[in-house]
Amino acid sequence: MNMDDSSPGRDAMPNCTGDEAGERTVKPLADRPDMPAMRPVIEKLPDLASSARRPGADYEVGYGKPPVSSRFQPGRSGNPRGRPKGSRNRKPALNEERLKTIVLEEAYRSITINEKGRQVSILMAQAVMRAMAHNAVKGHARAQRLFTELLTHTERENKRLADHWLETAIEYKVDWERELFRRHHHGITHLPDPLPHPDDIRINMRDGTVQVTGPMQKEEVAHWEKLRAMKAEQIAEVAYYEAELKKDLSSAERAGCEQELDHARDMLTIVGRVVPD
Repeated sequence: MNMDDSSPGRDAMPNCTGDEAGERTVKPLADRPDMPAMRPVIEKLPDLASSARRPGADYEVGYGKPPVSSRFQPGRSGNPRGRPKGSRNRKPALNEERLKTIVLEEAYRSITINEKGRQVSILMAQAVMRAMAHNAVKGHARAQRLFTELLTHTERENKRLADHWLETAIEYKVDWERELFRRHHHGITHLPDPLPHPDDIRINMRDGTVQVTGPMQKEEVAHWEKLRAMKAEQIAEVAYYEAELKKDLSSAERAGCEQELDHARDMLTIVGRVVPD
């Protein structure tokens, strides 16, 4: 349907005006004749362009440029109220095993008990085991059976771990000795030595124990080199003072050498426990 200039459709659009070219422009919201009641409110609206600037800044607030009032302040926590109440009581996620954490926290929590008239602080697990052992000694059949089962299981598990460690150490030592012999036989010298070195693995077949007397990773190499140099220095000092005591010395000189020799031997004993021959 066509409408001419006198059609009521033109009058139904009070917020638009037409110019000579037939274009329409939008009047400001406060100048609309159909909204007299909103004019006082509209006139009080703040200037958004001016309020979007930081005080004293030469740029507008935007992405990466928050207002001063909402920025984090130095020395103030971003969460001043702390953990919300009840957060510990929330339902655990599917990948959480919170009951294990609770059990371990309770088992290794320190408590105070009375022992021989004095207060002693021990772990909860230790207190439970001690009470069970005392009841077993008193003849409680249930406590005796449970204590025996726990002891048997613990000793069996320790034996299993010790056997596994011994077997792993023997296999490692034998395999790397063969590999190092192959390298030496073929003149291969560009490959680094393994850590730990098979020569640093001491296996005592009498008691089934294994001792590593060298670095097990690169970060420990410098430390072990320092210990070995210290041991060599103490060996040299012991030999020096032993030779000095064979000379014709005065009483004061002999006493000083004996004192230094005792000190060098003590240091050699300490270092020798870590770096055996």
